[in-house]
Amino acid sequence: MAWLEVLRAGARTTVQDRGRPGYARLGVGVSGAADIVAHDGANRLVGNDPRAATLEVTLGGLRVRAVGPATLAVTGARTPLTVNGEPRPHYSTLHVRDGDEVVLGLATAGLRAYLAVRGGVDVAPVLGSRATDTLSGIGPEPIRDGDRLPVGSLHGELPIEELIPPPAPPGDPVELRVRTGPRDDWFTPASLAALVHRTWTVSTDTDRVGARLDGPGPLHRSRHGELPSEGMVTGALQVPPNGMPVLFLADHPVTGGYPVIAVVVEDDIPAAAQLRPGCRIKFRQLRR
Repeated sequence: MAWLEVLRAGARTTVQDRGRPGYARLGVGVSGAADIVAHDGANRLVGNDPRAATLEVTLGGLRVRAVGPATLAVTGARTPLTVNGEPRPHYSTLHVRDGDEVVLGLATAGLRAYLAVRGGVDVAPVLGSRATDTLSGIGPEPIRDGDRLPVGSLHGELPIEELIPPPAPPGDPVELRVRTGPRDDWFTPASLAALVHRTWTVSTDTDRVGARLDGPGPLHRSRHGELPSEGMVTGALQVPPNGMPVLFLADHPVTGGYPVIAVVVEDDIPAAAQLRPGCRIKFRQLRR
């Protein structure tokens, strides 16, 4: 039986897959990989079934030892990647031997890297998923130094290509497309204009639940009553009483009581998941 021995867990490393949809009625969110495109790319490079779990590594710092030969791939945030001290490329298939040490250094761009092992990280599933939901606590515990992660068998044939192109570097500011609503009518016209005309900055208060944004001034409501709790989705821009929006990510709450002024389109969620503190954002409004 092969496994990965965690010599150094890094700042925040969790097991993630494509999540556990269908349990919102029980108060359980989908969770899963924050950057699903990078997660899927890593699985593709090692020939994994799409259901296979990867390691989501926040800001880098992971060091693992292969126990038994393994095939790996790393995608997502740009982190210095070495095998036994030798630099190796991202977005490529890596064949390692028993005892080889794989190190992800500190990310130089982006926030979340994904390490896939052929067969998948074989921790026990909860409600059909191996994803760690950091808000609810459902799923495996975050990775710690000394953990031994078994390698599963969720794989098919290895792909013909052993290298895929990484995504283009994001702009500065990063453009995220949004559709206004469902509660845009709770805000003044000036605030709706400010949402898309201002440049926003990701604050230090950011995690898998969401990212609080800073800007030159708050968004003002046109209505000041209480809003009953309603369903939330990934990409929702919820505005609490201080007027500074919060961008919900993979582990967002299932419901919320503050109005949502707009929602980031699904195709731009992976880019949103790679925003680190200090990154600048411009929202571009799409027609409904």
